Amino acid sequence: MPSRRKMMAPHSPLTLAGLAALGAEKLAQLILDEAAESPAFARRVKAALAGGQGPTAVAKLIERPLSSLDRAKAMVPWEKEHALTADLDALVDSIERELAPLSPLMAAQRLIRFISGHGSLFNRIDDSSGRIQAVYWRGVDILPRIVEQMAGPDRASLPSLLDEALTRDSHGQIPALAIASAPLLPPVILADWEKGLSKATPDEYGRVIQIRQAIADAMGNLDHYIALESSLPEHRRDPLRIAAKLLEAKRANEALEWVRKTAPRPIPRDLSDDFYGAGVAPRADRDQVKLEARILEVLGNRAEAQTLRWSQFAQSLDAALLRDYIAKLEDFNDREETARALAHIAASPYFSNALQFCLNWPALDLASDLVVTRPSVWSGRHYALLAPAAEALADDYRLAASVLYRALLDDILARAKSPAYGHGAKYLDHLDRLAQQVTDWQSLPDHVHYREQIKKAHGRKLGFWSLVK
Repeated sequence: MPSRRKMMAPHSPLTLAGLAALGAEKLAQLILDEAAESPAFARRVKAALAGGQGPTAVAKLIERPLSSLDRAKAMVPWEKEHALTADLDALVDSIERELAPLSPLMAAQRLIRFISGHGSLFNRIDDSSGRIQAVYWRGVDILPRIVEQMAGPDRASLPSLLDEALTRDSHGQIPALAIASAPLLPPVILADWEKGLSKATPDEYGRVIQIRQAIADAMGNLDHYIALESSLPEHRRDPLRIAAKLLEAKRANEALEWVRKTAPRPIPRDLSDDFYGAGVAPRADRDQVKLEARILEVLGNRAEAQTLRWSQFAQSLDAALLRDYIAKLEDFNDREETARALAHIAASPYFSNALQFCLNWPALDLASDLVVTRPSVWSGRHYALLAPAAEALADDYRLAASVLYRALLDDILARAKSPAYGHGAKYLDHLDRLAQQVTDWQSLPDHVHYREQIKKAHGRKLGFWSLVK
């Protein structure tokens, strides 16, 4: 008997030529049918029809939902958020596709008005999925494309529109609009904008400073950009950004001063204080190390750059930093240096980071040694590391994989994590399979004894055992 797939007609791809061949009347009926089912689609169709009457007609249609959003005060039930997302998408599409080609200025005015109302709406929704916020950020991405279509004199109105909207900003979207738009404005407009903003009262989030920096960037005034950065509270400064800009401007000595202003991350107080039961190394700020090393090389301090890369790798066990160090070796001694690094990993007290390094490098033989020689340090609470590590080791290092799967299963059972019983049953199934190929259990109880132990300790957890094959 032919399969259902073979009996079905092949899918016809939707193409412009194929749709045009349907004829105007058939397409119109399809549009009416869809519009009857989807209010958001109906609004797009109405905006397209209004386009034939000019920009004022389209703007009038767009004003209605904008005014409704401005007036609304009630919370939006979660079950209505999907429909609201579709409506907002349709509104943004109408601005971009229907109004902007007819009047970029009117489109920019309404898009800024729409985005500036984000705070009011965000306070009335849950939006745990982020769908609604994504529509507003899409609007942020669209504005520069509309500004590019605007005539020169019309662009002069943009700063005042954004300044007014800034007073309603709550999620950084208006500064994002300003930062994206500044490079599209002529110097005379930028100079007037900066003059006005210089008189504004700084806000606690530094949004005015962000816009002034975007203006300075657009005008090529790096010193003013840096002065604005220095005016921020220390905890809000971004030394790496300044250092990168100075390096690009071929001011490497100043760049080195700024990159070294980044505060180091705190070192964990005590290995035994670690939540996961295995040491966690102090993290290196990878971007800072990479940038500082680049600056040192530009300054001719290649040896110092390599020392920095190695020391930060040795402290953090970050595989990316070791790769940078190996790639920059001048002599053909990468094998010797790699061996030195792996020996350092093997001796490290930071077991979690060492195992993560072995997965990233990769060095699965070393990972197996780390796991098998320290079976008691692995805690199943660190499942984000242990689960992928066990999977990676399962093919060739079955004893090590068994150690990790046991740690994962033991943690689930010991804490009676019933929502994770399905994972626990899967881990036991892996252990059953691996046990068939493990011939030397070393200091560990073999699989038969291990099963007896968990059955004795957790035999009453029927929710778990009902899932075991």
